[in-house]
Amino acid sequence: MNLLLFLAGLAALVLGADWLVRGASKLALRLGISPLVIGLTIVAFGTSAPEMAVSVGAVLGGQTNLAIGNVVGSNIFNVLFILGLSALIVPLVVNVQLIRQEVPIMIGASLLLLLMGLDGRVSLLEGGSLVVLLLAYTVFLIVQSRQETQAAQEEFAQEIEPAAPGAWDSRLPVQIGLIAVGLVALVLGSQWLVTASIAFAKALGVSDLVIGLTIVAAGTSMPEVAASITAAIKGERDIAVGNVVGSNTFNILGCVGVSSLAAGDNGLLVSAAVVNFDIWVMLAVALACLPVFLTGREIARWEGGVFVLYYIAYVLYLVLAAQQHDLLPRFSTVMMGFVLPLTVVTLVVALIRHKSPSGANP
Repeated sequence: MNLLLFLAGLAALVLGADWLVRGASKLALRLGISPLVIGLTIVAFGTSAPEMAVSVGAVLGGQTNLAIGNVVGSNIFNVLFILGLSALIVPLVVNVQLIRQEVPIMIGASLLLLLMGLDGRVSLLEGGSLVVLLLAYTVFLIVQSRQETQAAQEEFAQEIEPAAPGAWDSRLPVQIGLIAVGLVALVLGSQWLVTASIAFAKALGVSDLVIGLTIVAAGTSMPEVAASITAAIKGERDIAVGNVVGSNTFNILGCVGVSSLAAGDNGLLVSAAVVNFDIWVMLAVALACLPVFLTGREIARWEGGVFVLYYIAYVLYLVLAAQQHDLLPRFSTVMMGFVLPLTVVTLVVALIRHKSPSGANP
């Protein structure tokens, strides 16, 4: 029964996010909002709506570990698994704007969450400041979009095309209905997913934090999986990367911010395990994007493979740690003493070769 409830919740989240994005984007275009703004805000934020719904629902249900675990786990999953898998399909070209602006903003948001969580909670005031930063970021994108060239506007317009006059979603009542139904599906799906996840945690003997960092995080990231992999298969220019980076920024500023406000005066509690390990992994993953993106301004297949392997290793570590398995010390030694240093050296060499005259791009 719990498995059916989990699958039903996951399906409702994915469908609800799709309906919300479809309705909101068509309505925004009807109102004359720039396609660039729609692509960087409504679409990116809409694919993160499941994370928002689950995190807020978990806080209201008293499962704060699940709320913060969902956000941190989703950000790790987005970069390591989604970008990694997409790059394995086809090397992903990275836009200069992502390297110079969006990725540093994602890194800054990750660092800010780490600093806020050091005292064991994200307070009501800190949560409010995150929401204010999200609003400021959105306004910044709107102002910036007015300075974009017509060519850039048309490029983003290809991602979300206006509804044809005879299309089923071209009518205003249909667009409003899609938004309403999408929101209802998100609320119901989040409740079902949280309920089933808590039952799984109790049955498996692991904490709701681990469930949030793995199963729930992967489940709520399904819209990002669909969007990025589809973009990679179609060969669409850096949509896969932009979707992930934008969603990660929203997860921190929006999901954590609103969840902290929903938690009330005590704020959103952050467990010591998250502060001491998982948020650091999230920050390291965000920082890893810069050297990877800079080596030829693309994510090569071998880099995508490394990302996927690291995600598998991360999940394996969580499972071993939850069970206090005898292999945990040996696994940690191999990762810290061999795998991580080798990866760092490989990335540094690739970056040096890229910066050298002989390795420069034509």
